[in-house]
Amino acid sequence: METPDLPIEVITHILSYLQMSDRKEASLVCKKWYFASQDYQFQKKVTYKFPASSTLLDVISGLGRRPCYGIDISHLDGSSLSKAVLKQVAVCLGSQLESLSLRDSTITEFSFLAVLPHFSVLRSLDLSGSDSLFMSGTLLSKPENKHAVMSVLVNLQELNLSNLRYLSDLTFNRITECTPKLRKLCLAGCHITFEFDPYRGSESSCNSTAILSLKNIQRFLVKQASTIKELNLSWTGITPEALKSLVQVKGLCLDEIILQGCKDLTDQAIVNLCKLQPQLKSLDLSVCTELSSKSVLNISATLKDLQSLKLQKNWRITDNGLADLVQRKSFHTLDVSECNHITGSELVKGLSSPECGAKLISLNFSCCAMIKDITLFSLVQLVGPTLRVLDLTSCLYLTDLSVRAIASYLPGLAVLRMGWCKELTDWGLLGMVEPTEECDPDKEKNDGGPKFSRNFGNMGFFTPPKLIFDEKPRLVTENDLEMFKEQEGASLLALRGLQELDLTACAKLTNTSITKVIRFQDLRCLSLAMLNNITDSSLISVASHCRSLTRLNISHCSNLTDYGLTTAVRYLQRLQYLQIACCDKITDRFLSVLAQECKSLKSLDVCMCREISMAGIEQLQTELPTLENIKTRFVGGSDLIFSL
Repeated sequence: METPDLPIEVITHILSYLQMSDRKEASLVCKKWYFASQDYQFQKKVTYKFPASSTLLDVISGLGRRPCYGIDISHLDGSSLSKAVLKQVAVCLGSQLESLSLRDSTITEFSFLAVLPHFSVLRSLDLSGSDSLFMSGTLLSKPENKHAVMSVLVNLQELNLSNLRYLSDLTFNRITECTPKLRKLCLAGCHITFEFDPYRGSESSCNSTAILSLKNIQRFLVKQASTIKELNLSWTGITPEALKSLVQVKGLCLDEIILQGCKDLTDQAIVNLCKLQPQLKSLDLSVCTELSSKSVLNISATLKDLQSLKLQKNWRITDNGLADLVQRKSFHTLDVSECNHITGSELVKGLSSPECGAKLISLNFSCCAMIKDITLFSLVQLVGPTLRVLDLTSCLYLTDLSVRAIASYLPGLAVLRMGWCKELTDWGLLGMVEPTEECDPDKEKNDGGPKFSRNFGNMGFFTPPKLIFDEKPRLVTENDLEMFKEQEGASLLALRGLQELDLTACAKLTNTSITKVIRFQDLRCLSLAMLNNITDSSLISVASHCRSLTRLNISHCSNLTDYGLTTAVRYLQRLQYLQIACCDKITDRFLSVLAQECKSLKSLDVCMCREISMAGIEQLQTELPTLENIKTRFVGGSDLIFSL
């Protein structure tokens, strides 16, 4: 029976239920399906990323015939090829591009100014790390160049100038004078002086040809206070006094401020920030190591509209203040990873309050070793089905009880990271309770062994108690698996929408649970690294049931062989990132199959794979033009990392 010839509108409607990677595969079925996949509803705000190469010139011309929101070009330099690629983008796509990224490029000022006037509707410009444009300090110094650029950047809303070593006051002023509608400014990692120099005076400090100054940034904020809503000053070494002088600018109402790695900031600086910008919705204070719970208490009391708070690696922060924080209806994202004193008790208290209206979407407890089963069990019940991201990496004391709770109460979870939770076993993933041997009173009654008083002492008659990390779980038997098939227990299979799963170093897991539970059609990223108990059967099962995988990490899985990997990659044609470091049984035979099956592969890690040779690596490079990075440390006696 022939397949009915469906109208293209019907095919388009069917494709609307698929994710982008699935639509891409469906577009290869036939010409009609391809045209359906190019419908306008699927092309909204699509950004294309590619390195500068001669093969892209025709591709760029083809992109001009379809809607294109943004372009991200890497590996741009001063060569004639890079100039040709940039010119092709400007001519073919310039009139419709809203986002342009030239980060980490080394293009010349002449090339940049030659193509920029073509981008007439630009809304976002990323020049981060492009030091070659700013090294001379003469960018836009000519009036005719500045006038031509001003007409292009007049509607620019996002400007990224991060990681620029040579950004000066004069260059910064020339650029920002062309962006009267700017909403988001990123200066992360820039060399900025926050101290007033009495020898240079106030006027010269605003017109430095060598460095960007606090006074100049302040002058910019005064001028555009009505438009600026997002500011990123991460890793700039900003001082408390400097931060206060910026946020107290009259008329400035920020929605988001990012201050990652600003280690000079104190609790008083955060008090001033909250007082002067009480309408903040997003605040990132990661790696501000001088902060304590006093900052969290002030944030909870002052920022009533806060939606997202990130406190990663702030070791002095405790649970204080978190209870009030999660009671806000608008609050949805909390990151307290690597905050060693966090127990989660205040979060449970806040979420269980009758006044709590928060609908949490993302929780990050990575490396919070004080998180225990009882706390997490309460949390997942209170958070409910709205949670999408849960990171529990290196929460060492979590056991199978936590896994069963997650599977039972978080059906909407898309990202689950439980790497280095070494107490997880097959029983937890299967949603079953491990049977324990009950005491036999008759056996104890008939025990004819020697009896000792409590003060007899330990003279070698007794062995010390086993530590919890030394105990091995009882292996799952065939009878147990039959029970698993019959029951509707809370196994990991309940998380049907899972897209990312990390089980790195959960060393007690075996083939039994991996083959039965990891069966997620939408799974994109999976890490099973350092699981020494899994074999080829696990890998083949995962590949056959998770065919949407684009990232796979199976490093340090010593029992995997060529057979398992060659069979698995035949199911994983969308694979882009593969890590198989320290898999000693993998040989060049697998590389030849990989080149045939995974045409989209971008990155490969084969470090310390003793049976793989450099000849096999070189052959793979010739057969896979998409391959951008190969890590080959200690392969075939070499110590190299190739970046193509």
